[in-house]
Amino acid sequence: MFKRIFWVGVGVAIGIMAVTKAQAYVKANTPDAARQFLLGPDQHNVPMRTLEGLVNEFNATRRAREAELNNKYNVQAD
Repeated sequence: MFKRIFWVGVGVAIGIMAVTKAQAYVKANTPDAARQFLLGPDQHNVPMRTLEGLVNEFNATRRAREAELNNKYNVQAD
């Protein structure tokens, strides 16, 4: 079990490093117009915006699923 946790952690760390290096490469080697198209006008906060978007999407999906389950089990309880 600990081996799996270790290797998952190593995989996550490698993934984070790869994404960071890829973003640095894009920022360094693309013209400004292409960079703005890829990363948006606020290029310094891309990771935070991405994380915020993921959290918002997760919460919306969670709320929808919770409402679905509440409707399903409240109808059955009546």
